Amino acid sequence: MSSQRKAIIIGAGPAGLAAALRLHQQTDISCTIYELRPEPTTLGGAVGILPNGLRLLYRLGVYEKALARGFGGPNLSLHSLQGHTIGSQDWVGWAREKTGFGYMRIKRTDLVDVLLEAVNEAKIPIRFNKRLEQIDDNADEVKVIFSDSSTDSADILLGCDGIHSFVRRSYVDPEYAPEYSGLAGLGSVVPTSALTSTTTEQIVGLEATMTEMGMLAVTRCTPDTDELYWFFTKEVALPASGDSRDGWEVQSKEEVEGFKAPLLEILENAQGEWGNYLRDIVSNTSVVKFYPIYRLPPGGTWSKGRCILVGDAAHAMSPHAGQGVSMALEDVFLLSRLLEDPSRPLGQIREKYDAIRKPRANEIYEIAAQNGQLRRRTGPWGLWFKEFVFSMAMNLSWAFGLERVGFGQKHLVYDIDEVGL
Repeated sequence: MSSQRKAIIIGAGPAGLAAALRLHQQTDISCTIYELRPEPTTLGGAVGILPNGLRLLYRLGVYEKALARGFGGPNLSLHSLQGHTIGSQDWVGWAREKTGFGYMRIKRTDLVDVLLEAVNEAKIPIRFNKRLEQIDDNADEVKVIFSDSSTDSADILLGCDGIHSFVRRSYVDPEYAPEYSGLAGLGSVVPTSALTSTTTEQIVGLEATMTEMGMLAVTRCTPDTDELYWFFTKEVALPASGDSRDGWEVQSKEEVEGFKAPLLEILENAQGEWGNYLRDIVSNTSVVKFYPIYRLPPGGTWSKGRCILVGDAAHAMSPHAGQGVSMALEDVFLLSRLLEDPSRPLGQIREKYDAIRKPRANEIYEIAAQNGQLRRRTGPWGLWFKEFVFSMAMNLSWAFGLERVGFGQKHLVYDIDEVGL
C-alpha cells in the first residue's frame, strides 16, 4: 500500500459509517463513503443492541448520544394469550456486570443520525446517490465506477452494502447468495399519543407474547416513551416477487389494514388486560413495515484482492439473536486494528479477518437460527409446550442461580479488542 492510504466504503448504513469513523480514529487511512440512496434512509424499525455492541459504540465515542435517543430497559417478559405473565427476567444482568453495558433499543434512523453526526464532525466525506456499477481491482489499487460515470480509486475497498451487496455479487463472491429463512416480520413504530395511558404504562421492557402463528413483541424505543415499537415474526411461504427481499413500508389505509387484520384476528381471543393492550397497540398502527427475512448461509468468501466485506454483506443472519449491528461493529473494530500497521500485508489482513471473524459469525448464526424456531407455526399443544419450556427455563435459571454464572449470556461479553492478532 502507498504511504498515503485511502479507503473507499460502499454503504452509508451503520456498518459503513462506523467503519469510516473507526478507521479515522485508529489509522492513517482517509475514507470516502458512497451511498446508493439519494439521502440517509428513512426506512427501518428499531434495532436492539446488546452489551458486546454497546461497548464498541462507547469506544467509538457515540454511546451517550445513542442512549439519549434510545431505550435501555433490560427486562424480558413473556406473556400468555390467556392473560398471565409466564416469566420475567433481566436477560443481560450478568453481561452488564462484566461489561458495564446492558441493552438498548433504538430506532434505526436515530442510530444512523448519531453516526452521521460523528462522521460529519470528523469531516469524512459522504457521497449520496452513487450507484456502483463496476469494480476494477489490481495489484496497485482498486478503482470503482459509478452509474453517473464518476470514478474513484483507493488502497482498499470495504463492502458495507448489506445482505444484497453489490460488492459481493459483482466481485468478491458472486455465488454466495442469500437464502430465505422461511420467516417474515411485520413491525411498526407507534406514537404513544395514539394509545391509552394504561397501555403505555405496561410496556416496561421487551414484552413478548407467543401465539400459534408466531411471536409478537412490544418495547419502548425512545427515552421519553413517546413511541413504542412492535414486531411480529411468523412463518410465511417464499414471497413470489424478487423485489420483496428488502421488504417494504406501507402507509395507505387499505394496505395497512390488510396487514393488521390477520394479526388482530390472532389476538381476538387474547384474554385479560394484556390482550386489550396488544389490540390497542395494533389497532392504532398507521404504518406497517413488512420484511421477508433472508440470511447468508455460513461460509462463502469475505474478501478478494483489495475488497473486504463487512457486516451483513459478509454474514447476514436472522435478527433473532439481536446481533446485526453488534456483529458489524466487531468486524469494523478488528479491521481497524489489522489496518493500523501500514506494513502489514493485505493478504495477511484478509487471512486474519477470516480466521477470527468466521467462527464468531457461525456461533451467532446458530443462536439466531435456534431462536427463530420459536417463531414458527404450531398448534395449541405446541404453543403450550413452548410456554412450558420458557417457564421452566426462567424458573430453573432463578432457582439454580444460572443467571449469576452467565448462562445464555457468554456470547454477550465477547470483546473483539482482546482477540490476539
